[in-house]
Amino acid sequence: MVRARSVVKRARRPEVRLPELEAYGDGGLEPDGDYDGLEFREEDFGGQDGGGARFMDCAVMGCALDETRLHRARLLDSVLTGIRGVGTDLSEATLRDVELVDARLGGVQLHGAVLERVLVRGGKIDYLNLREARLKDVVFEDCVLVEPDFGGARLERVEFVGCALKGVDLSGVTLRDVDLRGAVSVEIARGVERLSGAVISSAQLMDLAPVLAGEMGIRVEG
Repeated sequence: MVRARSVVKRARRPEVRLPELEAYGDGGLEPDGDYDGLEFREEDFGGQDGGGARFMDCAVMGCALDETRLHRARLLDSVLTGIRGVGTDLSEATLRDVELVDARLGGVQLHGAVLERVLVRGGKIDYLNLREARLKDVVFEDCVLVEPDFGGARLERVEFVGCALKGVDLSGVTLRDVDLRGAVSVEIARGVERLSGAVISSAQLMDLAPVLAGEMGIRVEG
């Protein structure tokens, strides 16, 4: 009898085609603001409040987002390149058809957020909070994620390609068609028992063997 081989569904990547953009004028972000077809270049939005704002067909390039409040913001069909910041609040935000390239972020809050057709390429993100978030068709590529927290999140068709995962928290996570085989390294701090629904390589299985054995109460000697 020939058994059918399970196939991991690939993530659909965003296809962002920006129109001709208008340069963003002077002024800060506004709560519930509406930003359409704009280019934000080297702006400092540190400490500003853009909660509930909508960004449609925008390019955000080299901007500082330290402690910027973007709670429940909507980022649609947009490209964010070289952004940097600590404590950026994107909790309960919606990111759809978004490319995040070469970001340098720390303590970014994306808990309860919805990410759909999102590409995170390059850069480094420390202490990424994605608790209770929903990720569908998301690709992490050639980036470094230090202690990302996926606690209680739902991941469907998510790929990790050429990236390093350090100290991942998978507590209570739900995985479906999650492909970890392309990751350079996978270090799971918590929630290794939640890996059902993910696919890993044989080499990654060997690396995770001590953690899996500990979770199962297996003592390895000799």
